[in-house]
Amino acid sequence: MKQLYSLKNKRGINEQVMDNSKYFTVNSKKKDTGIMSNIAIKEIEQQRKNLEVEGGKYLTFFLRKEEYAIEILKVREIIGLMPITPVPKLPDYIRGVLNLRGKIVPVMNLRTRFGLEEIEDTDETCIIVIQQDKYLMGVLVDKVSEVVDIETEEIEDVPSVGVADQSEYLAGIGKARDSVKMILEVQKVLFDVPSRVLQVPGNESVNNKQ
Repeated sequence: MKQLYSLKNKRGINEQVMDNSKYFTVNSKKKDTGIMSNIAIKEIEQQRKNLEVEGGKYLTFFLRKEEYAIEILKVREIIGLMPITPVPKLPDYIRGVLNLRGKIVPVMNLRTRFGLEEIEDTDETCIIVIQQDKYLMGVLVDKVSEVVDIETEEIEDVPSVGVADQSEYLAGIGKARDSVKMILEVQKVLFDVPSRVLQVPGNESVNNKQ
């Protein structure tokens, strides 16, 4: 196995995921129901602030010619392509599982997850191992690019056009070094999957100190 990087999250940050569809309004008993109370407006503004993607260091990678980004704190390590064992009755976007130093880790083909065309693996194909709470997920990508700093003010909302097929999997659009990076919504893309994917033997007891 060719190990390219080793990036350990020692801060033990747990991501709190909020469903942005849960915005609410307060119905007024007044005739003019189009005016929300100040309390409702403040609630919505606070929820929007909580959903904002924060700037920081991001690992970027490519699928086709598009460049994506993921928080570096969620990256456990990056490894070269290694044998992946198919597992029956898993979703088609799960290529199989790999044995990572005794840990059985499911591997997601991100191209399939996004509905992109399949391609042959190359020398640049690699697996990014992501940790979310106690679970690991390997992510198969075309190639890893670099680690960049993306400022909070350089992150915009996902547009309603242009990335329609992937918009639910994106947390925002970041700008760095004169290029656009599509920031992944980690929970939605990688861990909003059938429970049998995450509960493959060996993936339930990840030691954060490893």
